[in-house]
Amino acid sequence: MNAMVHLPRGRRAVFLRAEPRIALLGTGVVGSAFVTRCERLRAAGVKVPGFAWLGNSRALAEGDSDAATALAKVRAAPPRDGAWAPWVEAAGLQRGDIVVDATASDTVAGWHPEWLARGVNVVTANKLGNGGELARAQAISEAAADTGALYGDAATVGAGLPLLRSIRELVAGGDRIHSVEGVLSGSLAWLFDRYDGSRPFSALVRDARAEGYTEPDPRIDLSGEDVRRKLLILARAAGIALEADAVAVESLVPAVLARASVDHCDGLLEALDAPMEARLAAARHAGARLRVVGRIEGGRAEVGLRALPAVHPLCAGGDTDNVVAIHSCRYSGQPLVIRGPGAGAGVTAAALLDEVLAIARG
Repeated sequence: MNAMVHLPRGRRAVFLRAEPRIALLGTGVVGSAFVTRCERLRAAGVKVPGFAWLGNSRALAEGDSDAATALAKVRAAPPRDGAWAPWVEAAGLQRGDIVVDATASDTVAGWHPEWLARGVNVVTANKLGNGGELARAQAISEAAADTGALYGDAATVGAGLPLLRSIRELVAGGDRIHSVEGVLSGSLAWLFDRYDGSRPFSALVRDARAEGYTEPDPRIDLSGEDVRRKLLILARAAGIALEADAVAVESLVPAVLARASVDHCDGLLEALDAPMEARLAAARHAGARLRVVGRIEGGRAEVGLRALPAVHPLCAGGDTDNVVAIHSCRYSGQPLVIRGPGAGAGVTAAALLDEVLAIARG
């Protein structure tokens, strides 16, 4: 059994196709990087499953002959009414095939339990499966246990860092998680690693979006919503059945920016600047550094901007690093600390492909 893939205990064996196929949903920066990585590994002689099809909210194209061409075709498709067409149901896929969800769509995440119930494996960077409503997360676990289909979600937290795997292995080995605390957003880590007052905070937000570190709507990151979803995933992996609304979140988004439509968001990013200047000045006066921290302890979870001493372990990371400290019965005196890049299309795509290959190899 490959530890990268979350295998619920008590599952039945899944009977894989001799040659499982990939269906990719989502052709943005992560989906495109996934296709590029697949093609690069194939060219290097690595056996990578073929694409049954590639799709986004606008179109679908068969990918068996040339995934790169199919990707370009789908990305160039004109807008359409409605969020997702019927192919979101993964029509035509068979037991043992692999859906790769590189979207941020709640609609697509809602199909995760259904695909697993059909025996179709799911590998996802979409946090709205295990990081959405508790009932959905439980349905995902139950469907996977019932059919033996595999659910790979390492890319949802830490972009493939051995974070979820470590927590699940600790719990499976009889350990009890007391708390998890960390810098869980690669985009926010990048922002506050660079924010020193020399440039407006809004300018850095635009840079982070251009680099692909934030969601297309950066308010999802700045509101704490991205970290909230990750905390839910971590809590549930640790055996804490948190409801979706159980995380207390401090948003960094001013009201005027929060009310704006997506189309008007960019022009109002300067509303961030004055509040962030004040927070930075207060942190500097205390000899501290600003970090957005998520914490789970005693069945409670919270997300907020904290001023931490420079020597604090959570200030150790740079660039897009995630830094997470896990306290448990085993790690009581000194936490288990996991650190590494937590954002970027390349590392996220690599995490997705790692789990696809683990499933394909059985």
